[in-house]
Amino acid sequence: MKLRILVMMLCVVALQAHAQYKLDYELEVSNNFGAGDFAPYFINSNTHGVISQTNASLAKIKLKSEMDNSKRFSFGYGATLWGGVMTKTAYSRYNLETNERELHKEAPSSLWIQQLYGELKYRSVFLMVGLKERGSNMLNDRLSSGDMTYSANSRPMPGVRAGFFTPQDIPFTNGWVQISGEIGYYKQTDAKWLENHYAYYNSFITKDLWFNYKYCYFHLKPSNPFSLTLGMQAAAQFGGELNRYENGKVWQNVKMTTDLSTFVRMLIPGAGGNNIGDQAYVEGSHIGSWDIMGRYRFSNGSVLKAYYQSPWEDGSGIGMMNGFDGLYGIEYKSADKNSYVTGAVVEYLDLMNQGGPLHWDPVDMVGTPIVSESTGSDNYYNNYTYNGYQYYGRTIGSPVLRSPIYNTDGYLSLTDTRLRSFHVAVEGRITEDLNYRAKFARTKSWGTIFVPISVPRTSTSAMVECVYDWRNVPGLKLKGQVGLDRGSLYGNNFGMLFSVSYRGMFNLK
Repeated sequence: MKLRILVMMLCVVALQAHAQYKLDYELEVSNNFGAGDFAPYFINSNTHGVISQTNASLAKIKLKSEMDNSKRFSFGYGATLWGGVMTKTAYSRYNLETNERELHKEAPSSLWIQQLYGELKYRSVFLMVGLKERGSNMLNDRLSSGDMTYSANSRPMPGVRAGFFTPQDIPFTNGWVQISGEIGYYKQTDAKWLENHYAYYNSFITKDLWFNYKYCYFHLKPSNPFSLTLGMQAAAQFGGELNRYENGKVWQNVKMTTDLSTFVRMLIPGAGGNNIGDQAYVEGSHIGSWDIMGRYRFSNGSVLKAYYQSPWEDGSGIGMMNGFDGLYGIEYKSADKNSYVTGAVVEYLDLMNQGGPLHWDPVDMVGTPIVSESTGSDNYYNNYTYNGYQYYGRTIGSPVLRSPIYNTDGYLSLTDTRLRSFHVAVEGRITEDLNYRAKFARTKSWGTIFVPISVPRTSTSAMVECVYDWRNVPGLKLKGQVGLDRGSLYGNNFGMLFSVSYRGMFNLK
């Protein structure tokens, strides 16, 4: 409640301070329909958690005022409201009274606040409070399969974050090295979603989590034709209340601490809290990636990038003792915005190693004569105490790793994290008024490192999108998408989406 009040106050102050500026607004009506349990993978992934159901009629109202980078001190604010009707998906749940499983249907809320935030900057530093959509700090969210640590796949969380507004020169490097980064704390407000989708039989449910995200990148001479960016992302889920079930009954309840020392330990992970596992090892569920990108800018302004993200879950992953695991990608961006190909991405994702199949720590077995240590079995995006790395059922990292929203059996962790995937996407302009985007992916999963499957689950997914800018009515756009999934990973889904949107500006003088 305090966070909501703070967000509203900051938005009001920002609105007053911005009274002489322009306010962007956008209205949109969207309809998607098709066949299958969910909307096709490429229609529902990397949409900030807006689209998931097979059939939906939605409307959006969006207001936004951007900060002015040319000014030393500047405000910004925004709000986005979505609402509509959607079909429901049947999930399985255990009924303790009848000792049987039953089906119940669930769908996203018919009305929700997608964004509500206020932000300000002074010189090169910014502060944001509230709900604001965000995506990868390195990859192209329109074309990429998704960032390994923080993608555009899930809804935004309410919270506070601060950092550098733009990359800054590091003193005494003569402009050769720049630094960018931020840190934020957020509250996961999806407790009701988890309660409504959990099976209440075995496994566990952990609600009311906190979330921490931070990153730090170093940029080597971005003004040169060739530039290198490298650094790390790190995220953590912590706090909340854990309930473990066995045969439909709770056998363990743990309320994790969230005092000041807990928030500090999210910056430099260490043991603590009142959960046995957190006390013995590291408090919270941590995940991140080592990121590196090389960029070359041609004389005509076109850009070619090559990048690699190496995921980690613990010390062995940070030490990059996880084999060939990672996201490998190449992106091309044309300087000619009217060409048939303005951008293209080719990516390969391999997560087959995960530190190896063995995990042995002498701490687990007091008195054991085996003193050697093997820290493998990373089981990406899953944890023994915290739900899968998700928010409102959508993977916070790469959506290629099948989100828990697909688990109609009521399991809240990720079932397919040991996989290989090939992804290609391209966009461009057909005419002055018509542009397109197309994506294709082939994925094969062998389950998880702890629960492998002998027969791989596969998926072939494709999507084509066309957007028409109405020349006679500036700001009016018509969009159409057709998507298809075939295979056992995401299901056999087919869908089409059509939307009409209009963007304009108010002068608030």
